[in-house]
Amino acid sequence: MTRHSIPPLAVDTLDYLPIVGEWDPDTPYGQWAASVRVPPTFRPVGTPRVVVVANNKGGVGKTTTTVELATAWAAMGLRVRMIDADPQGAAVTAWIGALYPDGLPTEQRYNLRHVFLGTEPGAAGGLTREVSLDEATWPTALENLDLVPCGPDLSRVEYERTGGTDDALRYAIAESEQHYDVTVIDASRTMSLVTLACLIAADDAVVPVKPGVLDAMGVASLDEILARIRRRQNPKLRVAAVLATMWSKSNLARDVQEQAAEDYPEAIVSPIRNTTQVGEAPHSGKPTRLYAPRATAVADYDQVARLILGTPGAA
Repeated sequence: MTRHSIPPLAVDTLDYLPIVGEWDPDTPYGQWAASVRVPPTFRPVGTPRVVVVANNKGGVGKTTTTVELATAWAAMGLRVRMIDADPQGAAVTAWIGALYPDGLPTEQRYNLRHVFLGTEPGAAGGLTREVSLDEATWPTALENLDLVPCGPDLSRVEYERTGGTDDALRYAIAESEQHYDVTVIDASRTMSLVTLACLIAADDAVVPVKPGVLDAMGVASLDEILARIRRRQNPKLRVAAVLATMWSKSNLARDVQEQAAEDYPEAIVSPIRNTTQVGEAPHSGKPTRLYAPRATAVADYDQVARLILGTPGAA
């Protein structure tokens, strides 16, 4: 089993954006440029940390955000576990992939569905048994980066789980005997039982949003869900960052960022600059950080990753 290290970005490629405490809405359009808004109240966090990437609208770069943040933290020497919790395409699983031991039977290649539902009964009527999160965690081709895969059958949780789904992932992470500095969850855009479990298990939410009217409406809807979860089930959940993905300079992009700063006054709000390499990277089987390390989006994700965990160099 060969695993490859994730090299740090070369210093001369780090096209980091300037950091500001607040945006000045009176800045003329001609003088306005991309910058990262980090409010004075924002506090970086330590490890271990569980981060969920969530938005109840598709096509906003949720999977890309999961992979690129996870890869950035792994490159910093942190041990990272990604959890693919989106059965619609299982995009993280398809993109990064798990390395299974040679000869391991398919029925023993446990995934997130097994964590919720346990093993299948044997052909001779054998009993179902519980599967721990560690048993469903597999190495990837990249050092410091492991994966809990999923497939379309994760949707079975909706009608087969008899109870306790809400807290299932939180308990599975708490009971893990393997140490991970960061767990990054790619949640489904559908507000399913599994998605709810992801939000309840998380410490921080990162919300990617594509500059657009309908996308902004999706963020408003997600905010209502997050507020309800904080009230009832997970009071520690915070929105750490809102990322304007596929960003290019426009009045609409400016409006979306300023609205996000208003809605989440204590969160980082950052552009992720548009670059074609982000869309090409999944076809290579590599994170954009390895496929195109000089892409501006790579620097943007690296900067956000450092800001969230307070890693030196982000500023």
